Amino acid sequence: MATFSVNAERFDPYKNFKFRVKWDGRYVAGVSKVGALKRTTEPIEHREGGDPSSTRKSPGQTKYEAITLERGVTHDPEFEQWANKIWNYGSGLGSEVSLKDFRKDIIIEVYNESGQLAIAYKVYRCWVSEFQAMPELDANGKAVAIQSLKLENEGWERDYGVAEPAEPSFTEPA
Repeated sequence: MATFSVNAERFDPYKNFKFRVKWDGRYVAGVSKVGALKRTTEPIEHREGGDPSSTRKSPGQTKYEAITLERGVTHDPEFEQWANKIWNYGSGLGSEVSLKDFRKDIIIEVYNESGQLAIAYKVYRCWVSEFQAMPELDANGKAVAIQSLKLENEGWERDYGVAEPAEPSFTEPA
């Protein structure tokens, strides 16, 4: 079976450096790193009294790991505004948490080398469990200031409506 159905001549998998993240219907500025999408299903072991000495296994509860988003510190307030829906210090008794809208669905899109959308995942009911507004600052450092969100979620699925794009080919001018 071919690895790529539309682009049969392609052998290389997609790269991990062309992606975008979307929530609230718009792309989030400057996201430079997205943690892995990972789920784990707990095995449940059982054995009947008349079975041999080995156990059988069946699937139990599935849990989805938190996803971390990172980006350079800018004036864009999206990360902080979402994090403040979970806990907004100094907002007054009873209004520290925005119960109505602290969860969001997000979309993670992966692009091919030509910039065509190749794969997308929908991540459901995300909320911010950890927010780093500023990194450690170092007057002798040479790094970009990075902020991050840790997003708890209740599951994700691939968007099969995003089909493999027909990749362009270029010919040499005569």
